[in-house]
Amino acid sequence: MDNTALEIVGGKPLRGEIEPQGAKNEALQVICATLLSSEKIILSNIPNIRDVNFLITLLEEIGVKVEQLAANTFSFQADAIQSDYFTSAAYLEKARAIRGSLTILGPLLGRFGRAFVPKPGGDKIGRRRIDTHLLGFEKLGAKFNYDAHENSYSIEAPATGLKGTYMLLEEASVTGTANIIMAAVLAEGTTTIYNAACEPYIQQLCKMLIAMGAKISGIGSNLLSIEGITKLSGCSHRCLPDMIEVGSFIGLAAMTASEITIKNVAYNELGIIPDTFRKLGIIIEKRNDDLHIPAQEHYEVQRYIDGSILTINDGTWPRFTPDLISVALVTAIQASGSVLIHQRMFESRLFFVDRLIEMGAEIVLCDPHRAVVNGLNRRYALRGISMSSPDIRAGVSLLIAALSAKGKSNISNISQIDRGYEQIDLRLRALGADIKRI
Repeated sequence: MDNTALEIVGGKPLRGEIEPQGAKNEALQVICATLLSSEKIILSNIPNIRDVNFLITLLEEIGVKVEQLAANTFSFQADAIQSDYFTSAAYLEKARAIRGSLTILGPLLGRFGRAFVPKPGGDKIGRRRIDTHLLGFEKLGAKFNYDAHENSYSIEAPATGLKGTYMLLEEASVTGTANIIMAAVLAEGTTTIYNAACEPYIQQLCKMLIAMGAKISGIGSNLLSIEGITKLSGCSHRCLPDMIEVGSFIGLAAMTASEITIKNVAYNELGIIPDTFRKLGIIIEKRNDDLHIPAQEHYEVQRYIDGSILTINDGTWPRFTPDLISVALVTAIQASGSVLIHQRMFESRLFFVDRLIEMGAEIVLCDPHRAVVNGLNRRYALRGISMSSPDIRAGVSLLIAALSAKGKSNISNISQIDRGYEQIDLRLRALGADIKRI
């Protein structure tokens, strides 16, 4: 836990324009994909956040030549990888710090035939097993070993190399699908992945690999076909805007009764995110590729056609992303009506509601996966408190609550928020928020 905090004086409506950063989850994948080629690759719209910066530093220590060309643009060239570094204590310690390091397995296995990674870190939101990754590699012919002493994995391709095959994934894991794709693009023969994740992040990764020379079909579906080739070239690739930031800003506007325009959102890549927030009663106007959220004193939760209570739950694409469940929950606090929030995928993600209840929210935590929010309809404001950010998404949700609350709040351990949101205090201050880093 770090010793910095955000001090927020809430209860002030915000106004103005804000542009989402580049997509964090996409950036982590495409940065790892640069390991697949010895040629120069240029990536733009890379967010300046802790997790991404840490991964870039890790690649530099592996031997990748990295050059920053502009504020959010980098070139990568992996033509001198230091294979001995992967077994060092320094590598294991650094790679363990972020879950994004897991996605170097596929590129290293595909290109060099061997890969090492410690059991990954990341948000403490429940079990996050990596069986899908390892079993997919095994289907391609690789052998893996778990070192209980080092708490790390080693994977090795056979001497004859990886072989394309058919596989049915037991879960549509985004990072698992990405890892298997990156191993398969350099395997011999054709790999078919059924029940593949098809999030925009995966689609973007596939488009980048095709620009590098890969042969991939079925993009956007859960059935991918990859015809392996022997070598990939360089390319240029631009990351999408971060859909999680877009959803966070929608929730922020509603909770603070603010008029905010979210610029350049890549609307067609947002899936059901806008419509899910509309079900909470939030007015969202599409203006070209921007979203305008007018100031609303009241917003009313919709009910189903038969009159039953609205349920918002997460799932694999194209369902509602689990990364916005926390934001949807906090947004419902000041709605008119009730909603059941069902976090299916992670059993520890809703425990932050204790802090919201302390602030005055009417929430019943039914079990680790479900909470009922009874909207206050602004009968009274939340009250400011001191709290700690447990993970990226809960952290920004607590920040939204604090900005809507009466009085002063302090949020500690904000390195968690910094892992996923670029200079969030400065960007919100530009909208009129009373927020400072202490």
